[in-house]
Amino acid sequence: MTGEGPPGGLLYVVATPIGNLGDVTLRAIEVLRSVPLVAAEDTRVTKRLLDRYEIRAKLTSWHARSGAGRLEALLGHLRSGLDLAVLTDAGTPLVSDPGDELVRGWRAEGGQVVPIPGASAVLAAVAATGIAGPRWTFEGFLPRSGRERRERLAAIGADSRGAVLYEAPARAGATLRDLAAAAGGDRSAAVCRELTKLHEQVVTASLDELAAAVADGTIPARGEFVLVVGAAAQMPSTGVADATDTLAAARAEVDRLVGTGVARGAAARQVGAATGIPRRQLYGAAAEDPAGR
Repeated sequence: MTGEGPPGGLLYVVATPIGNLGDVTLRAIEVLRSVPLVAAEDTRVTKRLLDRYEIRAKLTSWHARSGAGRLEALLGHLRSGLDLAVLTDAGTPLVSDPGDELVRGWRAEGGQVVPIPGASAVLAAVAATGIAGPRWTFEGFLPRSGRERRERLAAIGADSRGAVLYEAPARAGATLRDLAAAAGGDRSAAVCRELTKLHEQVVTASLDELAAAVADGTIPARGEFVLVVGAAAQMPSTGVADATDTLAAARAEVDRLVGTGVARGAAARQVGAATGIPRRQLYGAAAEDPAGR
């Protein structure tokens, strides 16, 4: 080291194909051929990609259950001046996948982290469905149960923006039913299954219809699922006269969320964030006269 620039080796955060191995980028191949070590979520999965492109880098495992010892070993590798590439089984590390501890740790030491972008299940689902709208949220995997799950679902339902979620096949039907309860069964949505793979399936319909399709096997509960909740339909405004109706509708939405188990204060915050109406105006009973009489 000359003392110029960041210390140690480069940490490459490399996106890999989400299914079709042909979706790897030329830059990713170049990086993987250049580094002496690749830290992979599952070395067996990554080896198939490396073999496809005749890449001979050494592999080591790095996943959510790796202990502090493995993290320290990888940081030690970087400290010695050697480069390292970190991969997950599919897509980009840190996007609902491991890698954040390594990136944070190396940045904390002044090291350089280089992103190598590529295939994305989130962006593929947004592009393939056309319903998320210009502004949307990425929710990753929802909590499996409890208050945090209820509040996350309520937030999606109260938000006029679209949302993109990951889900395991065995839980996809239940999550679609919960989304229908939170956002309305007629809300537009999509199930994207096995994106870029041989049995790719993209189905757009209402949340109620999609939940039924998973339940009856029309959409098989197999493979990787990405769920898209469409942007809420926006009613055209006719001016100040709409304010009373808007407040009444927002208060009704608060009551609906409370009926699903969300605390009234949390429901008022969520609806207020989506509508811009002050929380104090939403906290009272929906039956109260919206004009304040």
